[in-house]
Amino acid sequence: MAKAKTVYTCQSCGAQWPKWMGQCNSCGEWNTLVEEIVVKNKQPVQATARSSSSPLRLDQITSGRQERIDTCNSELNRVLGGGLVPGSLILLGGEPGIGKSTLVLQVALALKDKKVLYISGEESLQQLKMRARRLQQDSGDCLFLSETSLESVLAHIENEKPDLVIMDSIQTLTADGLESAPGSVGQIRECALAIMKTAKPAHVPVILIGHITKDGNLAGPKVLEHIVDTVLQFEGDRNYLYRILRSVKNRFGSTSELGIYEMRQDGLRIVSNPSEMLMLQHNDGLSGTSIAASIEGMRSFMIEVQGLVSSAAYGTPQRSATGFDLRRLNMLLAVLEKRAGFKLMAKDVFLNIAGGLRVDDPAMDLAVMISILSSNFDIPVSKQSCFAGEVGLTGEIRPVNRIEQRITEAEKQGFSEIYISRYNRGVDFSRFKIQVNQVDRIEKMVRMVFSQRK
Repeated sequence: MAKAKTVYTCQSCGAQWPKWMGQCNSCGEWNTLVEEIVVKNKQPVQATARSSSSPLRLDQITSGRQERIDTCNSELNRVLGGGLVPGSLILLGGEPGIGKSTLVLQVALALKDKKVLYISGEESLQQLKMRARRLQQDSGDCLFLSETSLESVLAHIENEKPDLVIMDSIQTLTADGLESAPGSVGQIRECALAIMKTAKPAHVPVILIGHITKDGNLAGPKVLEHIVDTVLQFEGDRNYLYRILRSVKNRFGSTSELGIYEMRQDGLRIVSNPSEMLMLQHNDGLSGTSIAASIEGMRSFMIEVQGLVSSAAYGTPQRSATGFDLRRLNMLLAVLEKRAGFKLMAKDVFLNIAGGLRVDDPAMDLAVMISILSSNFDIPVSKQSCFAGEVGLTGEIRPVNRIEQRITEAEKQGFSEIYISRYNRGVDFSRFKIQVNQVDRIEKMVRMVFSQRK
């Protein structure tokens, strides 16, 4: 007869202790003890015991092709690589109130021909009905359950045999064999493993909603991200309407795709043309704005960059950047002063990426510099111009990747000219209707952009 007991194992040195301690007495590390269930067998395992499976060659394995499940959400399908893979585990993370539960509830209500089991450990059934009524969608064949016990959840999955399981959230589940609180490292790991062992053989896809820490990382052990097949990150500022769904890990698709949504009163709306939402349509005569041809994931869109330069009121200049790396902004300001001769170190500089997005594309450098100089000169940039180029420390404009895709998007959005690096070679620019201006130095580009606007 096998006996089970709980022990606390150090994640650093592997030492086991009968009770939790803040510091491991073996290695001296702090907060590394995790509760685990240990099963002791009276009879040792025999190496000659029969196995239920035997090793096979690759040509002996039957593929058993299975069609992906359409989520009825084009942006989610894009990020997943074409839909839900049967038996896969998807972990969806994001800040509180960003729209994780709204997204999965819309998916659950949209699957009319599939049996969906929606399990909520944070909301009651009445609260779920109120939120579903706000989305103005029929329930279809979707079953709702408010439960936090892992054993009860597994029993319902085996009894109902759903086509899709949604767990909101993994941090609320508790296993009876563990004494630790819900959301602890031991509870999350044991619950995730138990769900995986139940869902994989039954070929049932499972969507797990996960919390994040104050640092923006997924809460719980790192093994949780290793267990699941796909990790999705829901990003955006709650003060803005737009949300971005990114794929951090995907065993069945690309991690370069992203989906864009708009948060409305009746739920999340798919944004088919993100360039229109990120560009201000009424910027005639306004200085300090420029348009960047950026690429996020595999999608290209136009982003408005807003800059403001003013005299330092208190002697110490301020540097502020929203949606852009502040250290890179300081580097670009140093390049403008050293290589182009613009004295900006004694002035306040503020930078904002419109739409509440966080952009790390190096091709944003040109648009950032132009918006700052536009505000400094108080000269507006032509609304028919856009920019795509990285700026080096010597003041040279460096080439960026997928320049053809950027030019095509700029042409589709109606721009008449685009400024890129002179070193983007191997591309036939004559086939584009848009005028392509190739520049090698930042000071030359400044003269080209502002000389005709004075």
